[in-house]
Amino acid sequence: MPGSSRRTWEGGSPMLALEGVSAGYGRLTVLHEVSLTVGKGEIVALVGANGAGKTTLLRAVSGLRPVSSGSLVFDGQPVQDVPPHERVKRGLVQVPEGRELFGALTVGENLEMGGWSRTAGERKETLGQVLDLFPILAERRTQVAETMSGGQQQMLAIGRALMAGPRLLMLDEPSIGLSPKFVELVLSAAVQIRDTGVTVLLVEQNVAQALAIADRAYVLESGDLVLEGTGKDLLSDPRVRTAYLGA
Repeated sequence: MPGSSRRTWEGGSPMLALEGVSAGYGRLTVLHEVSLTVGKGEIVALVGANGAGKTTLLRAVSGLRPVSSGSLVFDGQPVQDVPPHERVKRGLVQVPEGRELFGALTVGENLEMGGWSRTAGERKETLGQVLDLFPILAERRTQVAETMSGGQQQMLAIGRALMAGPRLLMLDEPSIGLSPKFVELVLSAAVQIRDTGVTVLLVEQNVAQALAIADRAYVLESGDLVLEGTGKDLLSDPRVRTAYLGA
C-alpha cells in the first residue's frame, strides 16, 4: 500500500492509555479490564471477530458509553468523566461505523458541521487539507450526501471528522461495505492522515489490510485482549492467520 511505512513509538507518555477498562450495556459487560496504549504518531489497529467489543471500546473512549471501571487518559489527562463534545474539543474524534452523515445536507454542509468547535480561520485551513486528501469532495461539494456512493460517503465521513482538528482519529470499520477500490483508497488515506501527524486508532474487519498498515495492533476476543504486537508480527502470527486470515 503506498506510503505505508511504519512508525516506531519510542515510549514515554502515550497519547491514549486505557488501564483496566470495563464497559458495556446495562448489566452486560462487554469489555473486561482492557489495557492498551496508543503512542503519538502511530496507527494502532484493533482487530477481532464481530461482537468482540471493538466498537464498544471506541465508544467508551469517545464518551458514548460509560466506563464502569478503570481509567481513560488522553494526552496525560483523565477523560472518563469528560462529556463527548469536550473530548472532541480536546482532539479526540471518532468516525462511527456506518458513517452517520447528515444525509439531507450537501457535502460542503457536512464538512462545515464537522468544524463546529473551531474558528472560521481554522475551518478554512483544514477544509483545504481535506479537499487535497479527497479531491472527489471538492468536485461534489454541492451534492447531497445521501446520493453519493458508499465509498464517497466514507471519504466524507472521514473528512468531516478531520474538520474537527483531531489529534487522535478513531476509525470504526471504515471499509465495511466498500468495493476493493474504495477499501484501498480509505486505508491509504489513514496512512496519509498519520503522516500529517494525526494519531490513528483503527478498528477494521479486513484484518490483513489493517495489520499491513498498522504500526502496532491488538487482538480483542470476547472483550479481552489476547494478543498484541507490531502489525507485521501479528500479520505473520499463526494464531492470527488461522483465526482471521483462513491460513
